Amino acid sequence: MAEHIRTVGVVGAGVMGTGLAQALAVTGHQVLLVDRTEEILAAAAGTIERGLRFARLMGTQPAGDRTEVMARIRFSTGFDGFDETDFVIENITEDWEAKRRVYERIDPVCPEHCVFAANTSVIPVTRLASVTRRPDRVLGMHFMNPVPQKPTVEVIRGHHTSQATLDTAARLLRQMGKEQVTVRDSPGFVSNRVLMLTVNEAVCLLQEGVADAAEVDRVFRECFGHPMGPLETADLIGLDTILRSVEGLHQEFGDSKYRPCPLLKRMVEAGLLGRKSGEGFFRYDASPAAPLPFPAPLRSPAPLPSPA
Repeated sequence: MAEHIRTVGVVGAGVMGTGLAQALAVTGHQVLLVDRTEEILAAAAGTIERGLRFARLMGTQPAGDRTEVMARIRFSTGFDGFDETDFVIENITEDWEAKRRVYERIDPVCPEHCVFAANTSVIPVTRLASVTRRPDRVLGMHFMNPVPQKPTVEVIRGHHTSQATLDTAARLLRQMGKEQVTVRDSPGFVSNRVLMLTVNEAVCLLQEGVADAAEVDRVFRECFGHPMGPLETADLIGLDTILRSVEGLHQEFGDSKYRPCPLLKRMVEAGLLGRKSGEGFFRYDASPAAPLPFPAPLRSPAPLPSPA
């Protein structure tokens, strides 16, 4: 495997993919950022530009001007250039069929030494590795949002993942200035198996009228010292992503404790997705001038549909 990780393919230009592209380019990597349409890629470029400006304002961006960093990112709707990648990180939606198609597409294109990392929330890494001809070079790397600001990554070792692959992933994370915690493969791993259950139960508290959103989050911030409560965290992640993850855990384990709360489903159906839509459990300033990846602070609890 390559000693120096120079070129990284990033599949999916959503919230996680754009954050990854920024974090990689800032630390000197060449990035190939891929998504389905030019419109998605244009939005991603704008998000990265704003993220770089914000990092510069906060004094957290390493040396190198914004133009230089942006020049390291190539935006594409296809996999041109993936034959030169040393590492690929996949970040698309939590849909097995969609993910399977991506791995089947990139596997014959990428060099033999290239490592595949799934930035997945729930789907087992071993299952993703099974559709490739390099299962020993597939692992999970669960980055947290916002990627440029989060110092630690949950790394998942699949059934076939080799030590050499883990070493390569550790090298990339060191180059990005990040630490890691390595866990074994299991649906949801450590972070989402616990977090999604917590968020889902917090939504149930809202549905039952036990407390409002601000009160639920205040308990976690002021009683437990958490920097964010579970509902503010859900808004940051995106309620649609939360729902898909909880549904995935329910499907994988067949345990009723992972059954999605009806209120969570109803909010997603209503388009109340959190920060990215401007409203979830709280309302947000959706002004284009708001610096990303940190939208304006919480203002007031969002009105919620009446309990069923």
